[in-house]
Amino acid sequence: MGGGESNNMPTIRGTPLSSIAEAFEELETILKYSGAQGELRLNKFCDACSLVSVLFNCLGIAFKFAELEYVAKVRDLVEASERFDTLQNIVDLDVANGTVRTHGSHSRNLRRVRQGLDLIRALFEQFLSTDDYSLRESASTAYAKVCAPYHTWAVRTAVSAGMYALPTREQLVLKLNETDESVEKRMRRYIKASLPVIDYIDKLYITRNITLDW
Repeated sequence: MGGGESNNMPTIRGTPLSSIAEAFEELETILKYSGAQGELRLNKFCDACSLVSVLFNCLGIAFKFAELEYVAKVRDLVEASERFDTLQNIVDLDVANGTVRTHGSHSRNLRRVRQGLDLIRALFEQFLSTDDYSLRESASTAYAKVCAPYHTWAVRTAVSAGMYALPTREQLVLKLNETDESVEKRMRRYIKASLPVIDYIDKLYITRNITLDW
């Protein structure tokens, strides 16, 4: 099987969280040195995003909706990376075809993946800002900020119910094979590195006069 398989099976180095932090730091570096008009390779982006699905899995049933949607959208982009070189390429094609917001389009799926990355970022920020034993408040706040405005009442209700099944802080740290000290450092690394990537994706739409309210 050819080189396309590497996108589906990114190399895991160290703990899942350390691999994710490192992968997004690589993307951050690429953007930093490519300038204002820089482009991000789709296969490289997909490699990093594929690693993130383990985080949704560790959060259990409350974020199952996010895991299923996120994994499906990343898979679509992985397949697209066999035909398109950059994130800019897929957005430009959908702009030309008038299919940016069309269900199943690569541009729409990229938007959903971006929301998944931002949800994890927001959750990490909430995790680090409190010492609460339960993750329910942190997860609820992160979800309300990032995803709730775009979800139906039924989805919001299901997520709210699932919040009671979240792992405790201690359980999450153990699931990630981290310590209290290492998890804080690696979460901060992801937060810092993911922000420029999220901002880059937003600008792909904004610079093409596409609003972000969807």
